[in-house]
Amino acid sequence: MTRRPSLPGASELFRLTTGTAADDVPAAEAPAQRRGTGRQKHSTKITVYVSDEELLALEHARLALRGEHGLAVDRGRVVREAIAIVLDDLEGHGEDSLLVRRLREQ
Repeated sequence: MTRRPSLPGASELFRLTTGTAADDVPAAEAPAQRRGTGRQKHSTKITVYVSDEELLALEHARLALRGEHGLAVDRGRVVREAIAIVLDDLEGHGEDSLLVRRLREQ
């Protein structure tokens, strides 16, 4: 038995994904508010570099969610929810969205 992990081949990495549940819902019936995806297998990965302070703040938020609110979530779930919130705000408020205002400050 080898200790080497089996990795997917190129055909698996670059396969087309069709027929998702989101494709079956007409645009008019789509929910008004985005939601971050929960604990499920995700098909796409991105790498985001954060400072030590940002990582510590994220970990504190995760622990606060668990300790004070009874929500056992991982950092990825917190980040996906935050992204959904920011994208909803951008879509709904455009020029006046929090994201646009904060990015203009920099």
